[in-house]
Order: sequence, then structure tokens, then C-alpha cells
Amino acid sequence: MAASDPGLLRLAAGLRTVAAIALTLAVLGLLGATVPHLVAGAIAAMVATFAIREKERAAQAVTLALGLPVALAALTLGALLRSHVVAGDLFFVALIFCAVYGRRYGDRGTALGLIGFQVYFVSLFVGATTTALPELYGALAVAFLASAVARFALVPETPTGTLGRLREAFRARLAQLVSAQLELLDAQGPAQVEKALEQVRDGTARLHETALMIQGRLEAGTADEGAARLVQRRIADAEVAAERLGLALLTARSAERADTLTLHLPGAPVPPGGPPATADEATGTLRRDLEALRLLVDRPVAARPGTGLSHVRNRLLGYRDEENLPPAPPAVQDVFRALGEAARAVLGLRVALDGPQDESDDSPATTRSREELDAEDAAIDAAEEPAEEEPTGLRRPTTRAAVQVAVGSALAIVGGELLSSQRWYWAVLTCWIVFINTASTGEILVKGYRRLLGTLLGVVAGIALAGLVGQHTWTAFAVVLVCVFLMFYTAPLSYTLMSFFVTAALGVLSTLLHTYSLSVLVLRVEETALGAACGVLAAALVLPVRTDRRTNDLLAAVLDRLADVTETAVDQLSGEPPAELLDLARDLDQALADLRAATQPLVHPVTPLRARRDTARYVVALLETCAYHARSLAATAELLPTHPSIAADPRLRGAGRRILHNIRAVAARVADDRSTEVLETGPSMASLLDTGTPGAPRYGRVTDRVLRHLQRLDEGVLGLARPLEVPVRSPKG
Repeated sequence: MAASDPGLLRLAAGLRTVAAIALTLAVLGLLGATVPHLVAGAIAAMVATFAIREKERAAQAVTLALGLPVALAALTLGALLRSHVVAGDLFFVALIFCAVYGRRYGDRGTALGLIGFQVYFVSLFVGATTTALPELYGALAVAFLASAVARFALVPETPTGTLGRLREAFRARLAQLVSAQLELLDAQGPAQVEKALEQVRDGTARLHETALMIQGRLEAGTADEGAARLVQRRIADAEVAAERLGLALLTARSAERADTLTLHLPGAPVPPGGPPATADEATGTLRRDLEALRLLVDRPVAARPGTGLSHVRNRLLGYRDEENLPPAPPAVQDVFRALGEAARAVLGLRVALDGPQDESDDSPATTRSREELDAEDAAIDAAEEPAEEEPTGLRRPTTRAAVQVAVGSALAIVGGELLSSQRWYWAVLTCWIVFINTASTGEILVKGYRRLLGTLLGVVAGIALAGLVGQHTWTAFAVVLVCVFLMFYTAPLSYTLMSFFVTAALGVLSTLLHTYSLSVLVLRVEETALGAACGVLAAALVLPVRTDRRTNDLLAAVLDRLADVTETAVDQLSGEPPAELLDLARDLDQALADLRAATQPLVHPVTPLRARRDTARYVVALLETCAYHARSLAATAELLPTHPSIAADPRLRGAGRRILHNIRAVAARVADDRSTEVLETGPSMASLLDTGTPGAPRYGRVTDRVLRHLQRLDEGVLGLARPLEVPVRSPKG
């Protein structure tokens, strides 16, 4: 459960919303409210609960308190303008514009805009009149009060508690990834290897997703910035160590060194080779130690007294010392080294998340690892991030989206009125919804398609459910509560499923309001299709943001962040003063996550542009590969100030110069296709450090690892040349 629903966020959202609705229905039922008032109260309770997204409880309370007068005003205007068609339509468009524009004011502006729009929609859905306003006011007041009780008493959520559950989710997903790596070790035959490798890819992506979720909640969920940065560093260390272990395992069972791209590109060919070519004893030891690492990750510190876990930890940490490596081929020994580094990352994670540990059973290797971690912790400093300049006017995303959705809603009102003068608002609702959390025409098109598909399926379910519940009011509301819970539980997973449960619930509510019929449900599909079409049309014609333009902008941002991390890490590894790499790596991860989300329309299974889909997947996988090597460079650079065994190498600056030039050349080409920048190829990174002077010292193991990451990073950046059509210049020009 912890791994499938990180932080239990989906479960909490579903339970909180259902609790608010159930409490509202219970109070209104005891007060003898009519069915329309019950429906209005239920929908208002749902809106008041899911609209609020602030993380601090005090901010949530303020927004909820402000939401009630906004809801009352929207309900009043909906009732007053019911008989004034033109004025009501104009106000609805203005309300939609203001609701979307309010996003620029953060979570509170977004919540109040959402409450205003949805409650106005409720007034249309239940047919609110001026004579019924006092009872409806009471229903809304009960709904908001029930929402407060559900949020702050029945299903409370605190930043600290959510962050704690997210930490456990990270731990659970890390254990699952180690299990997938163990299956990769034991896989026999191409089919098993491909399946195991796909599980490793999924596990790596899920672990990274959880790390990003933790990053977004660190500031609110920790006592101070220093504690937040400590957790952030330990999470990043564990993520890099786990990915390095997977790559080492893949290499050990391959005939050649595995490419990191294989861990990020779905469908990438499995490297040729078989299980690790080593003695049964070494294979058995490796399998035993992978299981031990999983145990170390998964079991809480105080779950069982004794020295068993300490013995496991000491053995794994011992692999960081060269003399403790078992006899095996070099590729297999690299797996044992990666196991030692993963154990060190898990030790740091335990200290950061669970506090000080019992050190009585520490081996010398464990003591050394603790001293390194303590020195790193002491070196962590909280630095302020510079504020980025935001666009103004119509270039501001919220303003542009407000104009687009206002135009689309106006079209939806006109078209909806032609389809039905009574239920035209369904088209407007769909048009509004397809603009939420979207930023390009392609995203709106995909969301509209998913909305329509979910509605079609939901209509069928609505027909069946309406026939089952008939006019049994409380049975119908029980079915609605189940649909609402499933709607919120599945929303982050599938927009189609969410739309399905919404439509099914509305079909049941229509039965209670005596407005249910097959023709009404068919009209619901027609209005949904119309609303989606109006949204896509407005997005395509009014201040359009084409998908390729948005992805290019985000791609350029990823490349800029990649250059920042690489340059800062190489400078620090070359002997420059320590710099703040945590924030740079976090910015790179977030930029890459934004790009991955923006390319969803391009990689959607139904897209007819197959070549473009494959190119988008390949580019994103290459960038994820480059980001992994950049994070690894940053993690190594972070060790320099506190680890006497790791020394800076000034020659690395020259080795990294070509990579930085190439990253910036690709970024320039993406930003402007008229750019004349070209990529440069040349000798390997290792040869750039060869001074040719007899007796000059060779680079050590740390420098060798750095060179390996630089080489892979160089290859990844050069790999972007073909899909992005960037010219490449050979060393001879």
C-alpha cells in the first residue's frame, strides 16, 4: 500500500471527500432537507474538500473560510440570473475567466476560483431559484462545515505526517527496485530477461517519482532548511546508488558494458550475454547480498532487537574496501562495490529519516561510513534560491489560459444552447475541465479525448446503476459515495477512469432529481464532445501554445539545467571551492519531469505520428540518462570537502569542457533552429587526462568513476544530435 500510493495521498483524498459528503448528507437528512438540497450540499462538500491544496493547516482553514462567501455569492448570482439568459451567459464566461486567471495567485486563488465556478454550476444543475436560496444557503453552510470537520478532525493531513508517509513509500519502492534487480540477476532466457529489465525500468521510474514528491514537500514538512536539505541529499544518494547498482548488474550479465540508456528507454534491446560468468559461490554470494540489501532497506531499525541487521550492514559496507571484495571477474566485483555504496546510502537514509542509530556493533568499515556521513551533514548549508523573472501580460500562462477558456466556454454555451436549452452547461463544464493542468494544444486534445471516452463508458454504467437504485434515495447516495471515492483514488492514475466514475455518479444523481432518461445520458455525451471540441478549438486558435513549441521550451530548460549541474560538478571535482549542487540537481529533476509530462501527447498510443512518438521517447530517455550521470557527478563532487580519500583532479576541467560546449550547442539549436552551433567529437574523456609525461600519476578509482560518467554523458549529448538535427563536427573539422 505504501509503495502503490506514496504518502497515501490518493487514499486520504478519497476518504476525506467521502467523509465530508457523508457528514453533509447526514446533517441535512436529519434536518429534513429535500433531494435538490441534498444534491447541492453533497456537491458543495465535494468541491470545498478537493479544491483546497495548501499544505499548511492554517492556510487551508483561511481558504476554506473565504470559500464560503465566494460559494454563497456564486449561488446567489446563479439563481438571480437564471431567467436572464444573455446576462447569465455573459456572467458565466466572466466567472470562468476570473476563476482561471486566479491561478496566478497560487493555491488559494486556484481554490477560490474553482469553488466559485463549481457552485455556480451546482445552481444550474439543481435549478436554484431565488425563493429556494435560504435553504440552499443552509445546505452550503453545512457542506463547508462538514468539509472542515473531515479535513481537520476525521481525516487530518499534516505536512509532517505526509512527508513521513512519503519517506516510507520511498523506502518501500527502493526495496521493490532491489527485488526487481534480484530477478534480473536470476533471469534466464530472452523473455525473462526482458520482463525483469522492464520491472527494473518501472522500479527506477517509480523511485524517481517518489523522490520528486518528497522534494515538493520538504520545506513544509521539516523543522528547518538544514533538515530538509539533509533528507534531500540522502534521498538523492539512495536514488543514484540504486540506479548504479542496476547498471552494474546489467553489465555483469552482459558481454560488454551496458549503456545507461537501456535503463530508461522502454523497449530498448537487452544487452547480449547471459548470467554473470562467475563461479556458483560468487553468484550465490551476490544473490544473498542483494536479499540482505533489500532486508536492510525494508525493515525498520527497531523492528527486531539483536545484531542480525548490524551484521548484514557491516558485511555490505565492507565491500567499499578493496580487500573485502570476493574473487570474481571485474564486472561482478563492480556489482559488489555498487552494493557497498548502496548500503552506505541506505545507512545515510536511516540516519536522516530515523535519527541516531545504535553503533555498538559497528565494524571499522561502518564506522568510517558513519564518519563520512557526519562530515557531510555538518557541511550542509541552507542557501536561498534566486527568484526567476516571470512573464507578463498575455505571455503569462494564467492570463493566456483564462482568455482561451473564456473563448472556448463562450463557444460551448452557444453550441450547448443549440443542443439543449436546459443542460447546455455540461459542454461548458467539459471545456473548463480540459483546460485544468494543461499547457499546450496537444495536452488539451489528449485530455478531451480521455474525458469523452470516460464519459461514454460512464453513461453505460450510469444506465445500469440508475436501473438498480431507482428512486431509493439513500441507496443512490451510497452508490454516489463509492463513485466519488473511486474518482479521487484513480484520478492521478487515469483521467479516463476518473471521468467514468464522475459520469456514473451524475447518472445516479439525475435519477434522484427526476431528470434521468436515456436521452439525457446521450445528451451528456453530445455535450461532452462539444465541450471538448470547443476547448481544443480555442486552444488551437486563440493565443495557441503548440505542443512542439512547449516541448522545445522545456527541452531547452532541461539542457540549461544539465549544463549548470555538469559545469558546477566538474569545477568542484577540479578543485574549485564547494558549490551548492543539491538545488541545481533538484532543478534538473523538476525540469525533466515537466518535459516528460509535456511529451505525453506525442507518445500517446493512439498518435498517428509513429516516428515522432519514437523520437520523443528516445530524446527523453537520452536526457534521463544524461541526468543520471550528471547527478552521479554531483554526488561525487559533494563528497570532496569531507572525504580525505577523495582528491580533486584539476585535469577534469579540460575533460568536461567539450561536454559543456555540446550541451549548450544543442540548447542553442533547440531555442533557435537558425543557430550555427555544432557539436564537437574527439578522443575519449580518459585520454584527455593523459599528460604523456613519464612517471605522471594515473587517476585513481574515484577519478576513473568520474571519467566513466563524463564519457557516458558525452555519448548521451552526442546522441541528441541525430533526433534534434544538430550538425556534428569531427576533430579534423
